[in-house]
Amino acid sequence: MAIQIFNTLGRKKEAFVPLTPGRVYMYVCGPTVYSHPHLGHAKSYISFDAIVRYFRYRGFRVKYVQNITDVGHLTDDADSGEDKIIKKAREEKLDPMEVAQYYTWSYFDDMDALGVLRPNISPHATGHIIEQIELIKTLLKKGYAYEVGGSVYFDITRFPEYGKLSGRKLEELEAGARIEVNPDKRNPFDFALWKHADPAHLMKWPSPWGLGYPGWHIECSAMSMKYLGETFDIHGGGLDNVFPHHECEIAQSEAATGRPFVRYWMHNNLVTVNGVKMSKSLGNFITIKEALQKYSPNTIRYFVLSSHYRSPLDFSDQALNGAQRGLERLVTMVRRIRKALSQAGENTKVDPPFEVEAYRKRFEAVMDDDFNTPQAIAVLFELVKRTQDLLGEGKASRAFLEGVDALITDIGQHVLGLLPQDLSKPDSASLLPVVEKLIQITVDVRSELRKQKLWPLSDKIRQELASLGIVIKDRPDGSTEWEHNF
Repeated sequence: MAIQIFNTLGRKKEAFVPLTPGRVYMYVCGPTVYSHPHLGHAKSYISFDAIVRYFRYRGFRVKYVQNITDVGHLTDDADSGEDKIIKKAREEKLDPMEVAQYYTWSYFDDMDALGVLRPNISPHATGHIIEQIELIKTLLKKGYAYEVGGSVYFDITRFPEYGKLSGRKLEELEAGARIEVNPDKRNPFDFALWKHADPAHLMKWPSPWGLGYPGWHIECSAMSMKYLGETFDIHGGGLDNVFPHHECEIAQSEAATGRPFVRYWMHNNLVTVNGVKMSKSLGNFITIKEALQKYSPNTIRYFVLSSHYRSPLDFSDQALNGAQRGLERLVTMVRRIRKALSQAGENTKVDPPFEVEAYRKRFEAVMDDDFNTPQAIAVLFELVKRTQDLLGEGKASRAFLEGVDALITDIGQHVLGLLPQDLSKPDSASLLPVVEKLIQITVDVRSELRKQKLWPLSDKIRQELASLGIVIKDRPDGSTEWEHNF
């Protein structure tokens, strides 16, 4: 059975047929590097990581391109406002490229920590200015773009199919327009391909139209087509990128080449907080670095993959604590199976109580159905629990356990990335809640000692905790607080 992908372009599941047999050419919009990534980014890139891993598991050779936006993404996500990186650079009194470089490293550090595989190619927008200028020149030559005062805009009235991805029609956009009119544009929804830069602008390049910088949308078209071709298999990104970003990519790319741009459009849903999109602009976000101080990387992966990539994911500490408990149950059972395997005799002869391959087929069936990772986790849990139950009954031969272990490795480690290579060591991040609970118990005991005026013993506890980096703060009202620096 072919892999079925929900194609945003057709708004339905379609059988995946690659342009080149055995190959997958895939592009996913990467981060705009002006701050540390948050859990919304984790949702997107862990989801696509599992998709790439599954394609490779199925024998495809994947060429995965994910860009770095280090110029041109303005604060209102359209054609006005300030460049997000320049704004950050002004606030921090740094060079814009210093900001971009720092947060690029931060992004890859977080992705590495979460077990997200590196893309094959990570092109930077600033490293592909020439390609973007050449693409704009083609659009001007073909009459799809126009230049005004050093800026170049795409004329959406020249592309009748504008709106085919999002389902928005030009007349509907115009009727509901609430945007400030730009006198340079022929149509309010024309979008910038190149922006004129005033003398004070910090990031600008020479072009046939004067000093300026690229528009956000042209960057992804230029970089994706450079490395994947004028038509490629899959383009992914967040649901919030459907319009205008991906809509504009289609228009400018297909206008320039006269060919279909992307065959399958995939969009992950968003992380929410109390039903509201998690975003930096709203201030309701938690960075990946902050989350990793409380939860293990595999707990965060489990949290993300327990929701389908097209479903919203509501963040709460309660939800992540639940993910942590679920992962710990899974790891505990896998440890028992591997311990039993290491102790199983070579000549143990027991008829297998079920076919391991039946579980492999179930796993592949749910992943073939638009990469249903929650169901894949359920299959893994059932396999592991059923195998654990058989251990106590003495009904698992060595050969049978080897087959189970191989499938656990494929599902839990190679595709979902939930199981570490070495399960013999507990994950330090997953132990942190236990450690904090023990600290609180110790602090509570000390409070009782103080009530009984056993000051020497109370002081000794304070000193011992201080030597471990745990600071006790006694309040005038008699309460006690504590904090640690690890």
